[in-house]
Amino acid sequence: MNKIEHIGIAVKSLAESNVLFEKLLGTPSYKQEEVESEGVKTSFFQSGPNKIELLEATNPDSPIAKFLEKKGEGIHHIAFDVADIASEIERLKNEGFTVLNEIPKKGADNKLVAFLHPKGTNGVLVELCQEIR
Repeated sequence: MNKIEHIGIAVKSLAESNVLFEKLLGTPSYKQEEVESEGVKTSFFQSGPNKIELLEATNPDSPIAKFLEKKGEGIHHIAFDVADIASEIERLKNEGFTVLNEIPKKGADNKLVAFLHPKGTNGVLVELCQEIR
């Protein structure tokens, strides 16, 4: 794992949270997009080398909607940048981690993504991200 790629935060309202994070970070969102396959709209902020991804559910069955219902707004996941997502998935499986999607899928911000089950990572949902080339 090269670095923390971003921290994902589940929010009820992207519009309201964008205003809040613009004030907090002193910079506007640099990218907003919808990932239909995940039922989510995202908004990205860059602060120095750090990125924050805000996530709003677009339907009541999406993972973000379920997270918000269960836990409320807050940190949803920590994403790590990896050079080769397929080999990193294999390595982590061999280390005993439960990979939620063994075949990487297209995520937001031009990334291939895969997730590790939080039961094996001290309750933290871990996302692996590889830039799509």
